[in-house]
Parts: sequence; C-alpha cells; structure tokens
Amino acid sequence: MSFPATATTRSVSADRHDGLTIALHWATAVLVLAQFASAHVWEFLPRGTPLRHALISTHVALGIVFALVVLTRIVWRLARPHALPPAGGPLERLAAGTVHLALYALLLAQAVLGFLFGWSAGGGLRFFDLFAVPPLIVLGRENSHLLAEMHNAVAWTLIGVAGLHAAAALLHHHLLRDDVLRRMVYRSE
Repeated sequence: MSFPATATTRSVSADRHDGLTIALHWATAVLVLAQFASAHVWEFLPRGTPLRHALISTHVALGIVFALVVLTRIVWRLARPHALPPAGGPLERLAAGTVHLALYALLLAQAVLGFLFGWSAGGGLRFFDLFAVPPLIVLGRENSHLLAEMHNAVAWTLIGVAGLHAAAALLHHHLLRDDVLRRMVYRSE
C-alpha cells in the first residue's frame, strides 16, 4: 500500500522518522514508564487509602490511552513503508528487528492483558469517571490472579527489552556516533 508524501509520511526526510512516528514512540515510552511506576508505587500504600485508589484509577485510565497509542502505532507502522536506510551490518539489523518485533508484541500483550485483568472483575474499565469501556469478554474473577501475574510478568519483560532498546540507541549515539538515535527525535528547526 502506498500513500502520497505529506507532512506525516516517512518520505518527508530520508534521515528521520515522520512526526507521528516520533510522537507515538515517545508517548509510548512515557506511558510505559508511568504505568510501571504507578503500579509499583501503589504496592507500598495501604489498601483503601485515597492515594492508592487514585493511582489505580489513573493506571486504568492511562492503560486505555496506552492501548489506543499502541494500536495506532501498529496500524501506522503497517500502513507505512519503512523508508529509512538500515543501520549496521546484517547481525545488527537482525538484532534490531528482533527487538522491535518483541517490543510491539509485548506492548500489544500488555494492553490486552490489562483489559482482560480489569474486565475479570465483571465491570467496565473507567476512564477518569468520564466513561467506562465495557467488557468485551469476561474471564471471571477466578482468572484475575493469573491475569494479574501475566500482566506483571509482561511489564517486567517489557521494561527489560525497552531498556535493551534504549541502551542500543545510546550505544549508537555515543560510541558508534551514527544517526540512529537522531532519527527518533524532533528537529530543532
């Protein structure tokens, strides 16, 4: 599938990603870190406290945003050809491709598991008390513990793989001194 060149297509610049790709990348990074942090902070708070409840409610609402961002990223990635020239040799490209595929799979799995876990209580997922996303499937409370464990395991795996991804970008920037990291940042023009 081919789209004409516009301000948002990858063909605008041969040396960087388009603005939407960059925005979705960094929005995903911020959401992953915020979700991970909030889930671990509330564990230290006593059950039933207003702050713990607020963190959990915010986590659920941001989880809905996270799912929308992840779905948008996947659709955008599939709809647009990857126009940037590959960096590195064959093994480096294979490693980068494997990590990117793993990240997309983990992001999608995390969103799905979050929804399934939230729905396992039988109700909808509240978005800041503005609306609720009704359950499309209810696996029942008996599955909530397993879903929570899977959601947590995927979260830790996602943080690990994202850390590897970030370390590789920093290696490219500081040691190899190539443009791999610059491809994913906005120009200051």
